[in-house]
Amino acid sequence: MTRSAHEGIDITRVLDAPRERVFEAWTTPEDFAAWYGGDAEVPLDRVSMDVRPGGTWSLVMIVPGIEMPFYGVYREVIAPERLVFTLKDATAPADTEGETVAVTFGERGRGSTEMVFRQRGGNLTAEQYAAAEDGWEAFFDALAARLAAR
Repeated sequence: MTRSAHEGIDITRVLDAPRERVFEAWTTPEDFAAWYGGDAEVPLDRVSMDVRPGGTWSLVMIVPGIEMPFYGVYREVIAPERLVFTLKDATAPADTEGETVAVTFGERGRGSTEMVFRQRGGNLTAEQYAAAEDGWEAFFDALAARLAAR
């Protein structure tokens, strides 16, 4: 993984599940809510997904005592190969599009998937990107565990 200040986040993971299943985990509200947030200490509420180009998504992450809304728009949906969507939280200026997230899902043989995650936008400081990267890594640990359990 490489990242430079103000550039974004790059994470590559190999997951022990077919790419159709991994794509489904990203695009089904119940599946997404089970791994995004990482654990029961940071549950999600009000997860909504209209997975098509131009469709919107939203969720509320519940951090002890605080509701943190996140939302965006799907820019590209190519099942089961690629998702591109915007990502904003309630603190982002209304006149910005937010960060852009692109996730590609490649077949790795024997039922495995290479997931390549990129977040870009330059809207965050280096410290915010580092914290977001740590969060995504924890989410992907939870995703891998969920996929392995099925």
